[in-house]
Amino acid sequence: MKRVRKCVFPVAGMGSRFLPATKASPKEMMPVVDKPLIQYAVEEAVEAGITDMIFITGRNKRTIEDHFDKAYEVEAELAARGKLELLELVQTVVPSRINCIYIRQPEPLGLGHAVLCAEPVVYDEPFAIILADDLIDAAPPVISQMVKVYEQHQCSVLGVEEVPRENTRQYGIVKTDGSEPGVVSAMIEKPLPKDAPSTLAVVGRYILNPRIFHHLAGVQAGAGGEIQLTDGIVALMREEKVLAYRFQGKRYDCGSKLGYLKATVEYGKKHPETGAAFSAYLKSL
Repeated sequence: MKRVRKCVFPVAGMGSRFLPATKASPKEMMPVVDKPLIQYAVEEAVEAGITDMIFITGRNKRTIEDHFDKAYEVEAELAARGKLELLELVQTVVPSRINCIYIRQPEPLGLGHAVLCAEPVVYDEPFAIILADDLIDAAPPVISQMVKVYEQHQCSVLGVEEVPRENTRQYGIVKTDGSEPGVVSAMIEKPLPKDAPSTLAVVGRYILNPRIFHHLAGVQAGAGGEIQLTDGIVALMREEKVLAYRFQGKRYDCGSKLGYLKATVEYGKKHPETGAAFSAYLKSL
């Protein structure tokens, strides 16, 4: 049985919904309290036992690489000032056993193309995908939950949750056989509410068998020349079983301003350093 050792982080997107904040800084580096979104995503993968972090990057994304690199000047300054707790915090952003691999996506050709860019590194292994925009507060982390499902069933797993029917145009929507986890029988990218086969939405967590690369390579580009990951998964479903897993946890859509603000408030309230004072402040409003 092959273990899930690799995780792909597609981080090449523009982040246009947060302009001008994302004009020169990646949306994945936007902080929720004191950690950027991409760090929450990497920590989730680490807790699942994943060791190889594969970042599919684009222009203006160098700060992500810098964040997960050694910061000699910062560490030296903190050491000289005796700020040992902060020094440890900086040094443990990436545990020593973790490999960070960066692949440049030359053009923004869609999520499916971003995943396809990881093929030379993933090769013939099952792998996870985490979209940092979807911050999910869960114990155990969602990818840990899904790794257990994969180990039990040895097939691709999609993380899903129920969404209001009026919001189906924002997601890939799946229909299942009703079991848990359910076998996916249909998947449609961003259907109109009247055309949606269910209200089960795929939300930024995947574990896929490497056969997906074969199908993504054959996907015809759609609007804007983009290759959709959904199309590759639909093709994969014709060959092998794909499961939809309703994860345990609370998701924040940090790709939207409202979702990002909700996450900031919720994480701020439970932060060990400022949570009590921040909660008191919110009550005073």
